[in-house]
Amino acid sequence: MKIHLIKKQTIEDYIKKNAQSKASFEIWFSIIKRADWNEPNEIISTFNSADILGNGSVRVVFNIGGNKYRMICRYMFEPSLKLTLKGVLIFSDFAL
Repeated sequence: MKIHLIKKQTIEDYIKKNAQSKASFEIWFSIIKRADWNEPNEIISTFNSADILGNGSVRVVFNIGGNKYRMICRYMFEPSLKLTLKGVLIFSDFAL
């Protein structure tokens, strides 16, 4: 299923305030546009650094830009795939 991204404006607003993140998010956007997922495991196949949260959670954490930025999204597969930015956690200055 092709992806319908909800709340894309949230990411675009972040990019406007943090220009250094633009390239990383543009790469993520370009991959999302081409993705064709039918189950959660396909998200991980596309983004091997993404994490599905807990059993039955319907949330995924995307690590973007070499783990400089993180986003939590909610996904729904029926009747069509919707990827909703449930909570945008964008970390640009965190220590591991």
